[in-house]
Amino acid sequence: MYEWPLINDNISEDDKDKLVEFIRTPGVRFTQHENVRKFEEEWSTWLGSDHTTYVNSGASANWIMASILKELTGPGEVILSPFGWVSDVVPFLVHGFKPVFVDVDMHNMSSSTDAIIEAITEDTKAVLMVHILGFNGLTEKLMNTLDEKGIMLIEDCCESHGATFNGRKIGTFGAMSNFSFYFGHHMTTIEGGTVCTNDPGIHDLARMFRSHGMTREASDATQDHFKKNYPDLNPLFTFAVPGFNVRSHELCAVMGRNQLKRLDSNIEKRCENFDTWLAALDENIFITGFSTEGSSNFALPLILKDKDESAFERVQNLLRKESVEFRKGTAGGGNQYRQPYLERFKGNYRVSGNLNTLDHIHDYGLYVGNHTDLSNHQIRNICHLLNTAAADKS
Repeated sequence: MYEWPLINDNISEDDKDKLVEFIRTPGVRFTQHENVRKFEEEWSTWLGSDHTTYVNSGASANWIMASILKELTGPGEVILSPFGWVSDVVPFLVHGFKPVFVDVDMHNMSSSTDAIIEAITEDTKAVLMVHILGFNGLTEKLMNTLDEKGIMLIEDCCESHGATFNGRKIGTFGAMSNFSFYFGHHMTTIEGGTVCTNDPGIHDLARMFRSHGMTREASDATQDHFKKNYPDLNPLFTFAVPGFNVRSHELCAVMGRNQLKRLDSNIEKRCENFDTWLAALDENIFITGFSTEGSSNFALPLILKDKDESAFERVQNLLRKESVEFRKGTAGGGNQYRQPYLERFKGNYRVSGNLNTLDHIHDYGLYVGNHTDLSNHQIRNICHLLNTAAADKS
């Protein structure tokens, strides 16, 4: 056990009480039902999105978005950074898209705007912006370019609940977005994720892909369309798209509805911790010039400015000594381009330009957990020790 773990328990006694109360309520249904629908409505209101589809994980939400994109555009190229989770890449590969990997901007560790624009071709179907570690990755230049070229923006906000761009929450700019509620994120539903959109057609597809491809999950208009065109089929068991069962259930939704009440205060505390962290680190040794405006920090990044393997080893040893858990490579295990699963897809992806910034983060970066119960003293103390350890060349 670590004194400063990577993931801290974000489940309160009140959350547990709500679950017990629900379980003991006579006649309640545990499979997807009323609480799932209410959580979807409440999440949409909090986010500022017209529609939310609640599923069993953020990875499943990514899979659904890839399924929807294929339904709308057919195969082609999807531009993204390989800095994220495996489920940002694999669904697009499996659905026949060609991922185009671009480098990141060190200020927000999300895909570089200039790198994205340089990677655009006639085959580009979408840009997947993975908002890393609570940062916003969007820029006016990128948004204007995608609008001019008619290229779809998709947002992965699994680590960035509540982050904003121009005062508006991310996850509301793209044609669709996803969030994760895994244990240890800004809020949790134990397991869970969402697909969010303002487009009713995309929402229909998301609901069908969530539940076996069944039309009964879709809007009345969509159901009527399939009833009219397939009169020989039972309308309750008409499968319009090749979906899976990635539904969640009432227990997770009960947890989510209660956690959502304190999400804003959790984000506020995380941001305070991040400001303290950056102020206490030695800017001559560690990268501290991140774009904090609109951030909702997920974890505390620690990246050496120089390529100093000895200093990086001293930093890791210090964290181990102080019982601070950390993740090398920071988000998602670092550069997905180095992962062995891609060997199965040779020729089905490409790199545009170089990945120099991402490689530096992968080789000389890590993060530690950001928790709402951390004190300023704890943060300043560990930063002092880190500064000393990194600078010590004896």
